[in-house]
Amino acid sequence: MQWDAWGDPALAAPLSEGTSTLIRGMLGVSGEITLPTLDPSTVTVSPSCLSDADLAGLRGIVGDGFASTADADRLLRAGGKSTPDLLRRRQPTQDAPDAVVLPATDEEVAALLAWCEENRVAVVPFGGGTSVVGGVDPDAGRFRAAITVDLRRMDALIDLDEVSQVATLGAGVTGPDAEELLGERGYSLGHFPQSFRFATIGGFAVTRSSGQASAGYGRFDDMVQALTLVTPRGTLVAGRSPKNAVGPDLRQLVMGSEGAFGIVTRVSVRVHRVPAVTEYEGWRFNSFTDAAAAFRAVAQEGVMPTVMRVSDEVETALNLARPTEIGESSDDDLPDKQVPGGCLAITTFEGSPTAVAARAGVVREIFTAVGGQSLGPGPAQAWEHGRFSGPYLRDALLDIGVGCETLETVTSWANLDALKTAVTAALSEALPEPTVVMCHISHTYATGASLYFTVVYRQDGEPLEQWMAAKRTVSQAITDAGASITHHHAVGRDHRPWLSAEIGELGVDALRAVKDVLDPAGVCNPGKLV
Repeated sequence: MQWDAWGDPALAAPLSEGTSTLIRGMLGVSGEITLPTLDPSTVTVSPSCLSDADLAGLRGIVGDGFASTADADRLLRAGGKSTPDLLRRRQPTQDAPDAVVLPATDEEVAALLAWCEENRVAVVPFGGGTSVVGGVDPDAGRFRAAITVDLRRMDALIDLDEVSQVATLGAGVTGPDAEELLGERGYSLGHFPQSFRFATIGGFAVTRSSGQASAGYGRFDDMVQALTLVTPRGTLVAGRSPKNAVGPDLRQLVMGSEGAFGIVTRVSVRVHRVPAVTEYEGWRFNSFTDAAAAFRAVAQEGVMPTVMRVSDEVETALNLARPTEIGESSDDDLPDKQVPGGCLAITTFEGSPTAVAARAGVVREIFTAVGGQSLGPGPAQAWEHGRFSGPYLRDALLDIGVGCETLETVTSWANLDALKTAVTAALSEALPEPTVVMCHISHTYATGASLYFTVVYRQDGEPLEQWMAAKRTVSQAITDAGASITHHHAVGRDHRPWLSAEIGELGVDALRAVKDVLDPAGVCNPGKLV
């Protein structure tokens, strides 16, 4: 990934004229570049606190070519990819880890943790670096230094049990690599978060990731059969059967731990045969309320599409108004080029022809009964074509002084409308007028759904402080509304102040007790989770 932006530099592009015109009209900005990017060679990186002897010790564990204190290597692991992270990347002086090490085996990870404990050095696990909640910030805490442990060398398909349809993958395998490795054997994982192209199997597990096909295949924590966690106290292998009654499920303890208990090195996950067919269908609903009712009916019927998502009226209008190269769809994808108004929903169905036809038939019946109007396959196909491109738009907007950030939450169906209203109001009040707040549902359950918000606003004053103040306001609004502070972005550093409000002080103490057992010196990812 780019050191100071999202994704592949070859895919980055300036704003198109159509999008620039739209943004200028909405927010009253000039469209001129006001926040330029920096040449990394001009950035002053915090000096490494490690000595030559420290570096020699690390290289003695992982090999001479796999431990570095070079500024260029450290700058690449200076943080994640939230808007605050990217704003910090545009500052002339930046913090970075004191070293980057790349282990290749569980034994090397264990030796690194022992060395760090003995030498009072914090350890920050690093996969794809896509965290948007401060989860990979190189925080030394009370320790004398912090190193980043990059897991990219642990990138193998270790085992594929084709009878049970369970694959064991190294924690450093990326989403595309997982699909390629499995695809060679006729299988797919089917986990496609927006970070898919860069995030890793280990990262998916420790953050409780949820992909765009969660309706059909479940969240990542639904897929996990077993994990190997290397801790300063030893190695924990959690999970040996699909389900059991052997006390609390330790897999659930490891998932969501965000590197605070140790480093996940391998994950066994449920996989499926590459689907024989995929069917696409877009839908129009008169309102977000109608669409939510339709989604609830489908989820409670239990016959789910593979992908099921719906944009509210604002998100629908903006996606239809902007060109397809940066959007999800355009009016060209709709029948007779007619912009439908209301809300645009997307469904896809994967599997055998018989199974796809049966599930699609049930969903069509439910959607039609609630007033849904089929738009054919075009909108869903267009969304799939551009579904990983959205974050690139944020980088181009930052250039012209426009903030663009996302946040997500989850609640019950009964509380959905009230939560959406509360979050929209909190963002609108915390940021300068006019602020554009968009929302969609992309993860649904029988009892509730996740709301995913995108906010676009004019940056005033100090951009980093402006957004962090808004983030605090909206996070409190989510908590006050009785919803979860996060559905799939994890806790990290940014959500930690609201953890106790959600799980209670006793719950926080229980997590701290686990950390005290597995990581008694506290070297594992300080400042995150607990």
